[in-house]
Amino acid sequence: MVSNAIKISENVYWVGVIDWEIRDFHGYSTKRGSTYNAYLVMADKITLIDTVKGPFKDELLARIASVIDPQRIDYIVSNHSELDHSGCLPEIIEAVKPEKVFASTMGVKALNDHMGLEGIEAVKSGDVLNLGNLNLRFLETRMLHWPDSMFSYLEEERLLFSQDAFGMHLASDERFIDELPWSTIEFEAGTYFANILMPYGPQVLKLFEAVAAAGIDPTLIAPDHGPIWRKDFDKIFGLYTRWSEQRPTCKAVVLYDTMWQSTAKQARAIEEGLIAGGASVKVMGMHAVHRSDVAYEVLEAGALVVGSPTLNNNLFPTMADVMTYLKGLRPKNLVGAAFGSYGWGGEAPKQLAEILNDMKVEQISEPLRVQYVPDAAALEAAYELGHRIAARLKEVCSGN
Repeated sequence: MVSNAIKISENVYWVGVIDWEIRDFHGYSTKRGSTYNAYLVMADKITLIDTVKGPFKDELLARIASVIDPQRIDYIVSNHSELDHSGCLPEIIEAVKPEKVFASTMGVKALNDHMGLEGIEAVKSGDVLNLGNLNLRFLETRMLHWPDSMFSYLEEERLLFSQDAFGMHLASDERFIDELPWSTIEFEAGTYFANILMPYGPQVLKLFEAVAAAGIDPTLIAPDHGPIWRKDFDKIFGLYTRWSEQRPTCKAVVLYDTMWQSTAKQARAIEEGLIAGGASVKVMGMHAVHRSDVAYEVLEAGALVVGSPTLNNNLFPTMADVMTYLKGLRPKNLVGAAFGSYGWGGEAPKQLAEILNDMKVEQISEPLRVQYVPDAAALEAAYELGHRIAARLKEVCSGN
């Protein structure tokens, strides 16, 4: 296999892999594939930062071999034990036979529990690993997004290995952010944040404080997915701050599915009421969109209005799926309501309202239910609901 490393700084090479074909990442639709980034630090003590997903082991080794014999690697650092970064770690350890392997305290436990790896040395925030002519400093970033996650900072080059932070699922030949259109970067970074990091907004805000307190001031940020940052740090830091705070905007997401168009008619009437009330609206039918697209739209929304027909006394399956997903992502600071149509019992709108309540969504009204096909009065009620939600959105947004 011919796979060449790419030099990204004076002493560091990218030796990762590009996965052009992956389209699902534990429920998150990766329409543009992904990369699994690993980095080779050519210090006196040659160090490999992270590995890659198991099936790509040979490509990783080939990239390393384009620079050095892999058996010359002295140290391996595992910043994150999830299998897209450590899937081939046991095989790499066997092939390379490094002097030492390092991970966070929780990382040592995870790698032992999941893979049976023993003898890994634990490092904690503030610890420095001397590589001879260079130094790696560590900062634990627990729950961003696993308990074991940590940053490694190459002090002399001011290069931050940020594992899953500031990354994105994007397969690309370009290795640097500034080689791609900013619109693509902002969208993919936002989609990644919404689907991976949204539940951890408070931890993200604390992370910025911890980075500043640790004196970490990078000129390069090398994540484990997607291109590498060598400029525009203020842009991505600003976006992460905004996304973490989740301050409500005057945008409403109307999310629904439908069997015979009755719930769809309600959704469109609610849309019209929202627009008339001055809200920006995104209507999403689950027959046409993926749950991860919904997460992206909800990330910067102020209202979530959800509708479902009743099927076998329950939510329509696509709505059960997406609402379970959103509940786990824990979006904040939303207003909204539930609606839906039914033939007999009409349980679905009530079930949606219960989920919204669990999500701490401020509900503007009781669930709006329509039996069979909505008539003019029912559509007027849906329109009025949209108008009321828009009015409440204005109040909420004016307080920001």
